[in-house]
Amino acid sequence: MPDVQFLGHACFRLRGRDGIVICDPFSRSIGLELGRPTAHIATISHDEPDHNNIAQVKPMREKLFVIDGPGEYEVGGVLITGVRTFHDKAKGAELGTNTVFVIHLDDVVYCHLGDLGHELSQAQLEAIGDVDVLFVPVGGGETISPAEAISVISQIAPRIVIPMHYASAQLSFEQPLGTLERFIHEMGRKDVVAEDKLSLTATSLPAETEETRLVVLRAVNA
Repeated sequence: MPDVQFLGHACFRLRGRDGIVICDPFSRSIGLELGRPTAHIATISHDEPDHNNIAQVKPMREKLFVIDGPGEYEVGGVLITGVRTFHDKAKGAELGTNTVFVIHLDDVVYCHLGDLGHELSQAQLEAIGDVDVLFVPVGGGETISPAEAISVISQIAPRIVIPMHYASAQLSFEQPLGTLERFIHEMGRKDVVAEDKLSLTATSLPAETEETRLVVLRAVNA
């Protein structure tokens, strides 16, 4: 069954029958160990050490297919769309650009927001389209705050939301991030239990009429 693993910070490994995708692999300079994950494809939301360490990813074919900007891509049956966004609220004037990636894998649509720094425009929302599983930064700092993250979740209306890019005991940044607990509190959820991985298919997703499901994943190297 296809599954999602959290490798820490903003890095996820999506495994399906058509391939394996790594999103935003990080450098050990941030205080975390990535290991040596395997993948066919890597997506890089922006060129910073906590999101761009493709050298640490072991290719499953002769060469790792790296996608690091906007556009439409098809790799071995995996469809990926990169949508231009920004790392700040000043259209990139302060921190530069960011790419949101929409990944179609085994009839499930994943969306990785990278280091999104603002709420989304109508044009960006239309380019993103319908989303089943949303990976959203929730720790503030140089990305959206917990309250803004909730607003973006409302804009996209995914069936499942998975938080990322929040404080941990090992993580080392000049600008500290907010906690996962603060985001969970902002969402009004209680008794959320972390899971080791998320296994799902198109038929096991929550119904469109259900409330968005919050899933917290435990980092595999934690």
